[in-house]
Amino acid sequence: MGMRNPADVRTFAIVAHGGAGKTSLAEAMLFDTGAINRMGKVEDGTTTTDFTPEEQKRQISINTSVATLRHKGKTLFALDTPGFADFIGDVRSSMRVSDSAVVVVSGVHGVEVQTEKDWEFAEDFRIPVLFFVSKMDRENADFDRTVGELRKYLSEKAVPLFLPIGKEASFKGVVDVLSGKAFLYRGDGSKDFTEMDVPPEMADEVQSARESLVERIVEADDELMMRYLDGEQISTEELSKALRTAVAKRSLFPVFPGSSTANVGICQLLDVLVDVMPSPLDMPPREAQKNGETIQVKPGLDEPFSALCFKVMVDPYVGKLSFLRVFSGSLTSDQVLYNVNKGEEERISAFKFMKGKDGEDQKEIVCGDIVVIPKLHSTTVGDTLATKGTSFQFPPIQFPQPIYSVAVTPKSRADEDKLSNAIHRMREEDATLHFEKNPETGDNVLSGMGDVHLDIVLSKIKDRYGVELETGTPKVPYRETIKKPSKAQGKYKKQTGGRGQYGDAVIEFSPRERGSGFEFQDKVVGGVVPKSFIPAVEKGLREAMTKGVLAGFPTVDFTAALVFGSYHDVDSSEMAFKIAASMAFKKGIAEASPVLLEPIMNVEVVVPEEYLGDVMGDFNSRRGRIMGIDSRGRLQVVKAQVPLAEMFRYAIILRSMTSGRGSFTMSYSHYEEVPAEIAKKVIAAHKVEEEEEN
Repeated sequence: MGMRNPADVRTFAIVAHGGAGKTSLAEAMLFDTGAINRMGKVEDGTTTTDFTPEEQKRQISINTSVATLRHKGKTLFALDTPGFADFIGDVRSSMRVSDSAVVVVSGVHGVEVQTEKDWEFAEDFRIPVLFFVSKMDRENADFDRTVGELRKYLSEKAVPLFLPIGKEASFKGVVDVLSGKAFLYRGDGSKDFTEMDVPPEMADEVQSARESLVERIVEADDELMMRYLDGEQISTEELSKALRTAVAKRSLFPVFPGSSTANVGICQLLDVLVDVMPSPLDMPPREAQKNGETIQVKPGLDEPFSALCFKVMVDPYVGKLSFLRVFSGSLTSDQVLYNVNKGEEERISAFKFMKGKDGEDQKEIVCGDIVVIPKLHSTTVGDTLATKGTSFQFPPIQFPQPIYSVAVTPKSRADEDKLSNAIHRMREEDATLHFEKNPETGDNVLSGMGDVHLDIVLSKIKDRYGVELETGTPKVPYRETIKKPSKAQGKYKKQTGGRGQYGDAVIEFSPRERGSGFEFQDKVVGGVVPKSFIPAVEKGLREAMTKGVLAGFPTVDFTAALVFGSYHDVDSSEMAFKIAASMAFKKGIAEASPVLLEPIMNVEVVVPEEYLGDVMGDFNSRRGRIMGIDSRGRLQVVKAQVPLAEMFRYAIILRSMTSGRGSFTMSYSHYEEVPAEIAKKVIAAHKVEEEEEN
């Protein structure tokens, strides 16, 4: 058997707002290409690509699944991605490795929040897009209105390639605008259809749509444009060829109507994916880094083999599964795979083309393929895989930063022992998941893209690894500082028979600029404190400042100058001077007007204009300061500074406040003094906590 031709491969991501019908579309494609003999339903938990228990229970896609299809002699890799905002990391990684995207838009609801985010990713990666207007058989579905929204909100280059026959319950087929052929379906869910002439009542509509389509096609070809302007008739064959070029160049974004659950138009959509959408060989070279320089990795069989790991899953039976996209060359299963990032060889156990959870073994993989390799030892998401001797790496996949955090506490000692391994395994699968032990608060903080995301992660940790965790709101890492100078003596004198303990330190405390940290100064003259004990004074201060006098938070941004003291020839020791310094700290800081500081975050919220007032009003209620407002197309970008204490549940609140249309990012800015009335509550809460512990 000869090597497969990359020209016969199509790799595309199916993306959409949740509920628009991505998974149903993937299911209909699998059915119409004969990969399955019966169509499952999302609401029944029987679809091929939503196969995990969590997906079936919640009736949403949580992970990207691969549906490998074969149609008209071509191999199609459809990546069914999640539509819920909490799992946007999977969408981004899938679009990074795709040659095109099928953006599913509900004919009932039109362009929604996630549609816009998917479009942004397509723009980022410069990949061709086909818009599939779904649910055309539903009540209130409107193809023309949806096309209008696509052109208004996303791109004027969105042009119908097919038109619907009928509307809502009477939707029964599609018309190919370019060829003028109509395809009428039986409407019983089967893939059977009849090819016929355009219905007479649609003749004018089809002619008008064809003129608009042809104008867009010829714009991408100077020669055709000249002939078109000269009034020359251009053949359908020439237009079809130019259409493919125009789509690959992103000069045109075809729009296609259909219904996945009724299985109307899916056969024609598959034809379009094969005939119009690009193969790997139609795509520009991929950028990679080699010895600090950017190089171009060309697609093609005659190039060295290279691939990118874009996803890792853990199968309860098979173990670790690494999903790779092949960007160049070919490889057979008896060759050695080399992880360029880790500098390690990987043993290939098998190549698998996936159909949901099921894999079909392959002996070779070529440019464009999406392949799963079980049990790769060192490979993680973002790693470049190649043949040994390769030194270039593809840039890592940029994932969004977490926006929602919870503090997690193991329920038992056994849970505590297993926690580290469970978190490590979960992070291998999910690059948007972060975990850290906050050194200031002692919290184990688990962070992700939203409450549903973390809820599912915690459920997996319990079911897979037997680790039960209690959750709570993370503590705010407050700090303490001083506002005025003070001077204090710490004298430690202890006599218990035999050798005693003696240390005496007089220390001046003064405030420093915010963010400048702690500074120790030795201002002793005359040897009143021997040089050998001065480091002990500094060490005593550094240990004491980790627990401030107000509420036990670290004390920062002050100078401590050792100015005087005394010692005993026999009884003085490093320990005695450490204790003396600690005593001086507690006394001196208490007399230096100590105050509480809280972290202030830079927050950037992106919302449609109609929600701008709500967002700004909400920030005011959170003690936030609006720093500026910018426009980004039809969206408004609000920049603000808000205390971290007010932001822990903001991801949920913003989603509710904007019907899911708002998104935000957050990063640390600086520390500021806590208002007095809030500081009193924090200090009181700390005292209660301390009493309970005692």
